[in-house]
Amino acid sequence: MTKNNILKGVFLVGLGATSYGMLATFVKIAYNEGYTTAEVTTSQFIYGLIGLLIINLVQRKNSKTVVIKPSRKNIIQLIIAGTSTGLTSLFYYIAVKYIPVSIGIVLLMQTVWMGVLLEWFLDKKAPSLQKSIAVLVVLIGTALAINVFKINYNDPSIDWMSGLFWGLLAAASFTTTMFTANKIATHVSAAQRSLLMLIGGAVIVFSFALVTQITPFNLDIFTKWGIVLALFGTIIPPMLLNAGFPHTGIGLGSIVASLELPVSVLMAYFLLHEQVVFVQWIGIIVIILAIVIMNLNFKKMTNVN
Repeated sequence: MTKNNILKGVFLVGLGATSYGMLATFVKIAYNEGYTTAEVTTSQFIYGLIGLLIINLVQRKNSKTVVIKPSRKNIIQLIIAGTSTGLTSLFYYIAVKYIPVSIGIVLLMQTVWMGVLLEWFLDKKAPSLQKSIAVLVVLIGTALAINVFKINYNDPSIDWMSGLFWGLLAAASFTTTMFTANKIATHVSAAQRSLLMLIGGAVIVFSFALVTQITPFNLDIFTKWGIVLALFGTIIPPMLLNAGFPHTGIGLGSIVASLELPVSVLMAYFLLHEQVVFVQWIGIIVIILAIVIMNLNFKKMTNVN
């Protein structure tokens, strides 16, 4: 792996993570304009499906190499796995209705320790000391990032119990998404896998819309926010991350992808004017440090030295 390829990978992963980081702020603005969760997610996934379908058609037409077609089993597996993508969007977007975006993204980052627990459960092997330290650090960082000792539970504009509940559900669902994305039909192209997983997510989102949308569906969402949400949530990030991770590797890629956290908080700070105090910034840095601890190969570094 050349230095240029690594730098290319870092750039692609960083750009993808930055795109994801902008997403929740746009969702919050759409909420402030009166749009519902069903309208926001439906428009995002419809445009996302159209965009990825076009990308797949263009790749199939222009590709100089043979595009491996997924088997029927692969298709079913990817669509089922994609349901967690839809659940993550729903849970996360519902969470930011009740709590600030700067807190919602911190809750989503709980995938760090949830992923460790999932590996422990599936592999029947206790996590290493390095991962255990990372989990402890991320929990400390989370307490600081949400400013747990200064929470105003009497603030009528924030529903902490609902926000924490849906935020942690989003993290659990996102953990499932990351695990399945790296395990199922990895021989299939990124564009095809993204499309099939998005179909699974769309089934969840459209079902949610049918059940919860009791008022007439506001079609203005498609011209106002739908394209923006699709670009920054379901089209650009998956393509960039899938293109960048092969060059960076999981370790470096995960560290670079943690850019999503500060970007999301900065967007909320500047566009939504959410208050982010100094101790919260310290917590965010600590969480990123935990991700670095988890993904650095200290044995390899020791051998090199």
